[in-house]
Amino acid sequence: MKVIVTGASGMVGRAQVAYCSDRGDDVAAFDHKTLDISNASQVADAFQKEKPDVVFNCAAWTDVDSCEADPERAKAANTIGPEELANACRSGNALLVTISTDFVFDGTKDGFYTQRDQPNPQSVYALTKLKGERRAQNAWARTIVVRTGYIFGTGGNNFLSTMIPRAHRGERLKVINDMFGTPTYANDLVKRLYQLAQLDLPGIYHVVNDGPGASFAEFAQAALSEARLDPSSVTAVSLDSLQRAAERPRNSRLKCILSAAVGLDPLPDWKHALRAFVNALPKEAVIAR
Repeated sequence: MKVIVTGASGMVGRAQVAYCSDRGDDVAAFDHKTLDISNASQVADAFQKEKPDVVFNCAAWTDVDSCEADPERAKAANTIGPEELANACRSGNALLVTISTDFVFDGTKDGFYTQRDQPNPQSVYALTKLKGERRAQNAWARTIVVRTGYIFGTGGNNFLSTMIPRAHRGERLKVINDMFGTPTYANDLVKRLYQLAQLDLPGIYHVVNDGPGASFAEFAQAALSEARLDPSSVTAVSLDSLQRAAERPRNSRLKCILSAAVGLDPLPDWKHALRAFVNALPKEAVIAR
């Protein structure tokens, strides 16, 4: 199978490239330097050269606060980009699998958000991602949208992925204790993206690790405990106390109502996934101080 992965230098993109390559696929990996997905000409040239069967769009601008200050850049990466990929996929009859976010919801619901819930984005980032979902689906029927969130994995630069090395270095960690989501291990995510591509059933899917979800503080405590590091390096704070530029949903826990119907088992519990993540870290990052 011929595969294009965009955003290939990011945490999920790298994991997707590795997963597809391990399965013997012919993978063309593009980062932002080699392919601007909002540039129709560049996208068309890449598709003409590679002629993909499947495109995994892992490209996005995920700096939520910076998106508030530069909505045009956010629109290009998160809205126009998926649409241009969908246009190219339509021309080449390729399947598009594009990643969206749990932040499309406003966070006011108790419990889990499913595909039956109405999105209500509260930030520029979330709005551009939702528009990207819809434009891609409108442009090409063979589009699979995958909403996910609280992603962690090796090589990531987000808080979830860097907290253990930072704690190991003795840094003090401020962790939000009143914001809840469903932690998602990048390695499990890309496996599910691949399974969805094999099924080739267009629609919106919620892909997260199993379990009741967690706050950032709960995740941090579990991660440090798994790594046998001192949990006292964590200071719990409220979301409001950080005074961030962009609004964030207090609750963005996700549940999928389609996966079981198409024969997909739940992903491993996030605590089991966390153990796999810790075991994959360099040894020096998890040795107790």
